[in-house]
Amino acid sequence: MNNQPFSSRRLRIAVLNRHFGYRYGGAERYAAAVVEELAARHEVHVFAQEIEHTFPGVNYHHISCPLPKPRWINQLWFALQTWLRTRQGFDIVHSHENSWHGDVQTVHVRPFRVGLFHGRSGSRRALKWLSLITSPRLLAYWWLEAARLHPHPGKHTIATSEQVKQETCDAYPGTAAHMHVITPGVNLPQSPADQAHERAQLALPPQVPLALFVGNDYAKKGLGTLLDALREVPELHLAVVGHGQQIQAFRQQAQQLQVADRVHFLGSLPDVTPAYGAADFLIHPTTEDTYAMVVLEAMAHGLPVIVSAAPYCGIATELTHGKQALLLTEPRDSRQLAKHLSDLLASTPLQQRLRAAGQLFASERSWRAVAQAHERLFLQMLEST
Repeated sequence: MNNQPFSSRRLRIAVLNRHFGYRYGGAERYAAAVVEELAARHEVHVFAQEIEHTFPGVNYHHISCPLPKPRWINQLWFALQTWLRTRQGFDIVHSHENSWHGDVQTVHVRPFRVGLFHGRSGSRRALKWLSLITSPRLLAYWWLEAARLHPHPGKHTIATSEQVKQETCDAYPGTAAHMHVITPGVNLPQSPADQAHERAQLALPPQVPLALFVGNDYAKKGLGTLLDALREVPELHLAVVGHGQQIQAFRQQAQQLQVADRVHFLGSLPDVTPAYGAADFLIHPTTEDTYAMVVLEAMAHGLPVIVSAAPYCGIATELTHGKQALLLTEPRDSRQLAKHLSDLLASTPLQQRLRAAGQLFASERSWRAVAQAHERLFLQMLEST
């Protein structure tokens, strides 16, 4: 990405994101990081139902949540309320949510339409169609996405990876003419981590090889496979960061596999930085990830990475096996993962090579450059109207 200076024109930008802050998922972290960069030059207004973020110059607007569940009704409510409040007075309305309005729509995940029918054919596909037309929840999501991605003069769509772009264009061919790819960025650490200090702060054992797993959906991100592989690498410990509600089930799996004494569940952390500083490697054997910001963040912190190859993980399309990372061609294969772990532990030169190439890869993808790409798009849109 080019690091060109920001424009001198000051824009009034509305950003729509139901949950806004860094403690949520990758989409929310992406939105927050871009907002922080844009706020230095523009008037930015955030519309959200949950806000765990404060930054100088950002204007926050709370959207009520009278009925949190069922979620599909709340999604419709949020779309309606933000439409009413942003119809006028903004140069750009930028939505990270399924809604029928917004000049720019950022798509972070596989389209709902694709996920609904993925891997289904014949009678299974017919049954899914039947469930769709008889389910208010599925119909609401179907309609919101179709309205969001319907071609409209002046509307543009951002995909956060080439994989998301391809799947979105396949499902909604009309989006191709105004589709842009702006992948996530990262901020490099200002100083090296004190590993001993970070481990002490997180109550992690000192002086042992320590791998890191970060993810909220433990099953989808491959924690089960990683625990199985851990049996074959008896010297390795594992720190697990992510939402606490899934811990008990995977703690039981670790006990059954007799690796529980080497697995350290840290729960959800407000800031993952200390965990990156404490670890020696990042392991991300995901079975479905449209990009994986955690991989980019780990590289920025100097961690060698083992990650699923494409099509399981979007960032892998930009990586070369053995250069920036070790890639898993089959993330459900615990033996392949165990071999990669053993190879990494046994070779200091391999660790050094992955660390250096990973840091270089991350350094070329700053959040400032990501924000500048957004700004260029916004200005092009306004100049063409």
